Amino acid sequence: MSRIPTLTDFPPSISPLVTIVPPPTASSHPPANVLLLLHGLGDKAEPFANLAAALRLPETVCISLRAPCPLPLGLSGFHWADDIHLSHAGTLDPDAGFTKSIGILQQVVENTLVTALGYPRRGIFFVGFGQGGMLALEFAARLRTSTGQDDEYGGVISIGGPLPHSAPSQAVKTPVLLIGSEKGSLVSVESEKRVKSVFSSVRVVRWRGRNKDGMMQNREETSDLMDFLARRLRSWAGVNK
Repeated sequence: MSRIPTLTDFPPSISPLVTIVPPPTASSHPPANVLLLLHGLGDKAEPFANLAAALRLPETVCISLRAPCPLPLGLSGFHWADDIHLSHAGTLDPDAGFTKSIGILQQVVENTLVTALGYPRRGIFFVGFGQGGMLALEFAARLRTSTGQDDEYGGVISIGGPLPHSAPSQAVKTPVLLIGSEKGSLVSVESEKRVKSVFSSVRVVRWRGRNKDGMMQNREETSDLMDFLARRLRSWAGVNK
Protein backbone atom coordinates (compact mmCIF):
# COMPACT_ATOMS: atom_id res chain seq x y z
CA MET A 1 0.00 0.00 0.00
CA SER A 2 1.24 3.50 -0.87
CA ARG A 3 2.10 6.02 1.84
CA ILE A 4 3.42 9.56 2.09
CA PRO A 5 7.01 9.45 0.85
CA THR A 6 9.87 10.64 3.02
CA LEU A 7 13.30 11.93 1.99
CA THR A 8 14.86 8.61 3.01
CA ASP A 9 12.82 6.85 0.31
CA PHE A 10 14.91 8.56 -2.36
CA PRO A 11 18.54 7.85 -3.26
CA PRO A 12 21.06 10.04 -1.39
CA SER A 13 21.95 11.78 -4.64
CA ILE A 14 18.29 12.71 -5.22
CA SER A 15 16.94 13.57 -1.76
CA PRO A 16 18.61 17.04 -1.60
CA LEU A 17 16.56 17.97 -4.69
CA VAL A 18 13.24 16.95 -3.10
CA THR A 19 10.77 19.08 -1.13
CA ILE A 20 7.70 17.16 0.08
CA VAL A 21 4.40 18.92 0.76
CA PRO A 22 1.92 16.59 2.53
CA PRO A 23 -1.83 16.58 1.80
CA PRO A 24 -3.70 19.58 3.25
CA THR A 25 -5.72 17.46 5.68
CA ALA A 26 -4.86 14.33 7.63
CA SER A 27 -6.56 11.09 6.59
CA SER A 28 -6.67 7.45 7.59
CA HIS A 29 -5.95 6.64 3.94
CA PRO A 30 -2.61 7.19 2.21
CA PRO A 31 -2.61 9.83 -0.54
CA ALA A 32 -4.41 8.78 -3.69
CA ASN A 33 -2.28 11.07 -5.87
CA VAL A 34 1.19 12.53 -6.23
CA LEU A 35 1.79 15.88 -7.94
CA LEU A 36 5.35 16.63 -9.04
CA LEU A 37 6.21 20.29 -9.60
CA LEU A 38 9.10 21.24 -11.88
CA HIS A 39 10.31 24.84 -11.87
CA GLY A 40 11.55 26.81 -14.85
CA LEU A 41 15.04 27.68 -16.04
CA GLY A 42 16.87 29.76 -13.44
CA ASP A 43 14.42 29.13 -10.61
CA LYS A 44 14.43 26.99 -7.44
CA ALA A 45 12.12 24.46 -5.79
CA GLU A 46 10.84 26.68 -2.96
CA PRO A 47 8.35 28.83 -4.95
CA PHE A 48 6.76 25.71 -6.39
CA ALA A 49 6.57 24.11 -2.94
CA ASN A 50 4.67 27.23 -1.84
CA LEU A 51 2.39 26.86 -4.87
CA ALA A 52 1.74 23.23 -3.95
CA ALA A 53 0.68 24.22 -0.44
CA ALA A 54 -1.57 26.99 -1.80
CA LEU A 55 -3.36 24.64 -4.21
CA ARG A 56 -4.55 22.46 -1.30
CA LEU A 57 -5.30 19.47 -3.50
CA PRO A 58 -7.26 16.82 -1.56
CA GLU A 59 -5.72 13.38 -1.06
CA THR A 60 -2.59 14.53 -2.87
CA VAL A 61 1.02 14.68 -1.73
CA CYS A 62 3.11 17.17 -3.68
CA ILE A 63 6.81 16.95 -4.48
CA SER A 64 8.67 20.02 -5.67
CA LEU A 65 11.91 19.04 -7.38
CA ARG A 66 14.94 21.28 -7.77
CA ALA A 67 16.85 21.02 -11.02
CA PRO A 68 20.27 19.36 -10.64
CA CYS A 69 22.43 21.88 -12.48
CA PRO A 70 23.31 25.36 -11.16
CA LEU A 71 23.48 28.16 -13.70
CA PRO A 72 27.05 29.14 -14.62
CA LEU A 73 28.92 32.42 -14.21
CA GLY A 74 27.57 33.11 -10.76
CA LEU A 75 23.96 33.34 -11.93
CA SER A 76 21.39 32.31 -9.35
CA GLY A 77 19.02 29.41 -9.86
CA PHE A 78 19.18 26.01 -11.53
CA HIS A 79 18.39 24.37 -14.86
CA TRP A 80 17.24 20.95 -16.09
CA ALA A 81 19.23 20.68 -19.32
CA ASP A 82 22.36 18.68 -20.05
CA ASP A 83 24.17 21.77 -21.32
CA ILE A 84 23.88 25.54 -21.65
CA HIS A 85 23.03 26.72 -25.17
CA LEU A 86 22.44 30.27 -26.35
CA SER A 87 19.57 30.96 -28.75
CA HIS A 88 19.92 33.16 -31.85
CA ALA A 89 18.65 36.05 -29.70
CA GLY A 90 21.48 35.54 -27.21
CA THR A 91 19.26 34.12 -24.47
CA LEU A 92 19.54 30.73 -22.80
CA ASP A 93 17.96 28.03 -24.96
CA PRO A 94 15.75 25.84 -22.73
CA ASP A 95 15.85 22.88 -25.16
CA ALA A 96 19.41 21.64 -24.57
CA GLY A 97 18.87 17.94 -23.86
CA PHE A 98 17.38 16.33 -20.76
CA THR A 99 19.17 13.00 -20.36
CA LYS A 100 20.35 13.63 -16.79
CA SER A 101 17.03 15.05 -15.61
CA ILE A 102 15.06 12.26 -17.28
CA GLY A 103 17.20 9.85 -15.24
CA ILE A 104 16.39 11.74 -12.04
CA LEU A 105 12.66 11.62 -12.78
CA GLN A 106 12.98 7.92 -13.56
CA GLN A 107 14.39 7.33 -10.07
CA VAL A 108 11.80 9.55 -8.38
CA VAL A 109 8.73 8.34 -10.27
CA GLU A 110 9.32 4.80 -11.46
CA ASN A 111 11.87 3.49 -8.95
CA THR A 112 10.53 5.17 -5.81
CA LEU A 113 6.87 6.17 -6.22
CA VAL A 114 5.70 3.31 -8.46
CA THR A 115 7.97 0.37 -7.58
CA ALA A 116 8.95 1.01 -3.95
CA LEU A 117 5.84 2.82 -2.65
CA GLY A 118 3.16 1.30 -4.87
CA TYR A 119 1.60 4.41 -6.40
CA PRO A 120 -0.23 3.69 -9.67
CA ARG A 121 0.96 5.74 -12.63
CA ARG A 122 -2.62 6.92 -13.13
CA GLY A 123 -2.30 8.78 -9.81
CA ILE A 124 0.93 10.62 -10.68
CA PHE A 125 0.71 14.14 -12.11
CA PHE A 126 3.18 16.76 -13.32
CA VAL A 127 3.06 20.56 -13.36
CA GLY A 128 6.01 22.26 -15.01
CA PHE A 129 6.85 25.81 -16.02
CA GLY A 130 9.01 26.58 -19.05
CA GLN A 131 11.95 24.19 -19.08
CA GLY A 132 10.29 22.18 -16.29
CA GLY A 133 7.21 21.74 -18.48
CA MET A 134 9.39 20.58 -21.35
CA LEU A 135 10.99 17.99 -19.09
CA ALA A 136 7.59 16.76 -17.88
CA LEU A 137 6.32 16.34 -21.44
CA GLU A 138 9.42 14.44 -22.57
CA PHE A 139 9.35 12.17 -19.52
CA ALA A 140 5.69 11.30 -20.11
CA ALA A 141 6.36 10.77 -23.82
CA ARG A 142 9.04 8.20 -22.95
CA LEU A 143 6.79 6.08 -20.70
CA ARG A 144 6.32 3.21 -23.15
CA THR A 145 9.99 3.24 -24.14
CA SER A 146 11.27 3.25 -20.56
CA THR A 147 8.83 0.71 -19.08
CA GLY A 148 7.71 -1.37 -22.05
CA GLN A 149 4.11 -0.84 -20.94
CA ASP A 150 1.22 0.91 -22.68
CA ASP A 151 0.26 2.84 -19.55
CA GLU A 152 -0.47 6.47 -18.68
CA TYR A 153 0.27 9.01 -15.98
CA GLY A 154 -2.53 11.05 -14.46
CA GLY A 155 -1.66 14.08 -16.53
CA VAL A 156 0.87 16.74 -17.47
CA ILE A 157 0.33 20.50 -17.18
CA SER A 158 2.99 22.43 -19.08
CA ILE A 159 2.97 26.22 -18.75
CA GLY A 160 5.08 27.84 -21.44
CA GLY A 161 6.95 24.61 -22.16
CA PRO A 162 6.78 22.91 -25.59
CA LEU A 163 7.74 19.31 -26.29
CA PRO A 164 11.55 19.02 -26.65
CA HIS A 165 12.96 17.97 -30.01
CA SER A 166 14.59 14.93 -28.38
CA ALA A 167 11.24 13.45 -27.29
CA PRO A 168 10.02 10.30 -29.09
CA SER A 169 7.10 10.61 -31.49
CA GLN A 170 5.11 7.51 -30.51
CA ALA A 171 1.48 7.83 -29.40
CA VAL A 172 1.03 8.54 -25.67
CA LYS A 173 -2.19 8.22 -23.64
CA THR A 174 -1.26 10.62 -20.80
CA PRO A 175 -3.54 13.69 -21.07
CA VAL A 176 -1.91 17.10 -21.40
CA LEU A 177 -2.92 20.67 -20.58
CA LEU A 178 -0.66 22.98 -22.60
CA ILE A 179 -0.74 26.63 -21.55
CA GLY A 180 0.85 29.61 -23.27
CA SER A 181 0.58 33.37 -23.33
CA GLU A 182 -1.52 35.09 -25.99
CA LYS A 183 1.64 36.60 -27.51
CA GLY A 184 5.34 35.83 -27.28
CA SER A 185 4.92 32.27 -26.00
CA LEU A 186 7.37 29.41 -26.45
CA VAL A 187 4.23 27.37 -27.10
CA SER A 188 3.97 28.25 -30.78
CA VAL A 189 1.38 26.97 -33.23
CA GLU A 190 3.95 24.49 -34.54
CA SER A 191 4.77 23.24 -31.04
CA GLU A 192 1.03 22.81 -30.38
CA LYS A 193 0.81 20.56 -33.43
CA ARG A 194 3.80 18.52 -32.29
CA VAL A 195 2.35 17.93 -28.82
CA LYS A 196 -0.96 16.88 -30.38
CA SER A 197 0.86 14.49 -32.73
CA VAL A 198 2.40 12.66 -29.75
CA PHE A 199 -0.25 12.87 -27.00
CA SER A 200 -3.74 11.62 -27.78
CA SER A 201 -5.56 14.00 -25.39
CA VAL A 202 -4.36 17.62 -25.43
CA ARG A 203 -6.11 20.80 -24.37
CA VAL A 204 -4.44 24.09 -25.30
CA VAL A 205 -5.16 27.28 -23.35
CA ARG A 206 -3.97 30.78 -24.23
CA TRP A 207 -3.95 33.26 -21.37
CA ARG A 208 -5.36 36.48 -22.79
CA GLY A 209 -3.54 39.74 -22.36
CA ARG A 210 -0.21 38.04 -21.72
CA ASN A 211 2.82 39.09 -23.78
CA LYS A 212 5.09 36.37 -22.42
CA ASP A 213 4.80 33.07 -20.59
CA GLY A 214 4.44 33.13 -16.83
CA MET A 215 2.72 31.49 -13.89
CA MET A 216 -0.90 32.10 -12.91
CA GLN A 217 -1.80 35.68 -11.99
CA ASN A 218 -5.52 35.48 -11.22
CA ARG A 219 -8.35 33.13 -10.32
CA GLU A 220 -9.38 32.52 -13.93
CA GLU A 221 -5.91 31.32 -14.88
CA THR A 222 -5.65 29.16 -11.76
CA SER A 223 -9.02 27.60 -12.58
CA ASP A 224 -7.59 26.22 -15.85
CA LEU A 225 -5.21 24.07 -13.81
CA MET A 226 -7.74 23.20 -11.13
CA ASP A 227 -10.39 22.12 -13.65
CA PHE A 228 -7.93 19.79 -15.38
CA LEU A 229 -6.81 18.28 -12.07
CA ALA A 230 -10.36 17.97 -10.73
CA ARG A 231 -11.32 15.74 -13.66
CA ARG A 232 -8.32 13.47 -13.21
CA LEU A 233 -7.40 13.26 -9.51
CA ARG A 234 -8.17 9.92 -7.89
CA SER A 235 -10.11 9.65 -4.64
CA TRP A 236 -10.56 7.00 -1.98
CA ALA A 237 -14.26 7.92 -2.09
CA GLY A 238 -14.37 6.32 -5.52
CA VAL A 239 -14.40 9.42 -7.70
CA ASN A 240 -12.15 9.45 -10.78
CA LYS A 241 -10.43 6.18 -9.86
